[in-house]
Amino acid sequence: MKPLLSHHKKHRKLTTLVENRTTYNAEYAELNIYETHVYAEKVSLTFDFPIIASMLTGKKIMHIDGFEAFDFFPGESVVMPTNKEMVIDFPLATQEQPTQCLALGIDASKIDEVVAKFNNHVAIENENNNWNLDETASHLINNIDVNHLIERLTYTFTNNNKSKDVLLDLMIQELIVRLLQTKAKSLIINDPHQIFNDTRIGTVIKYIKENLTNKDLSVDVLAEKAYMSTSHFHKQFKNTLGVSPIDYINSEKIKFSKKLMKEHSGYRMSEIAFKSGFNNTSYFNRQFKKMEMMTPQQFKSSIKKS
Repeated sequence: MKPLLSHHKKHRKLTTLVENRTTYNAEYAELNIYETHVYAEKVSLTFDFPIIASMLTGKKIMHIDGFEAFDFFPGESVVMPTNKEMVIDFPLATQEQPTQCLALGIDASKIDEVVAKFNNHVAIENENNNWNLDETASHLINNIDVNHLIERLTYTFTNNNKSKDVLLDLMIQELIVRLLQTKAKSLIINDPHQIFNDTRIGTVIKYIKENLTNKDLSVDVLAEKAYMSTSHFHKQFKNTLGVSPIDYINSEKIKFSKKLMKEHSGYRMSEIAFKSGFNNTSYFNRQFKKMEMMTPQQFKSSIKKS
């Protein structure tokens, strides 16, 4: 992210050492880059529009109603509704290594427009699954798709070109959809009150959880459970949750394999793969590295060291 901020740093004016604010405007959005160069505590921020705040450099400690205080690092974001207060500590900020964060504000009418399109696109007949960015905050940890969009948005906001507003329009629509998919995925998968059990996607998620290590678990089987054709099911699943059925199943199997490695250190890697529902070790190794950015053996070694 640092190279992306080089243009910003050349042109911004530093008027305060705590949460110095530089604003870049677009047609229905604004990007605020905040920089803090000294230790500070209990700094309050609120916005009169919904925002997504993303860490760029350094570390903050965030105090948001509804959450335990949490460390906020680069690669993480929070989604904040209108007039929701953030109280922030800056334990590591110095003039040499400032803490930097961005806050992207989006006009509420634009959010409503994209939300309506999203709900219409993912609607499954006879099911009222309407998703929205409501009055609760969300903490996103290392969401790759959102992080890539934030980087592209930052570059486009801070560098003028003739197509700036058109590019920002497309990226902001995509960002809203990614956030909606993230929220839908979280609500359906972590469904403490079983609200979505009677919906088709909810039924499928429940079936996956209950049959995760079954070697016969397949997209065809899931489509049958959802009473859809395989192609239509694949499309609806990905549109709603932002991941394909196979990628979701593999991610859940990888989570299960990590649990096995922590609890059964004596298992061979082939046993871990088989017990996690993978048919062969090489495919397990590829999927593990793709999702965890390390091999299963490296993960197992890191458990022993910790």
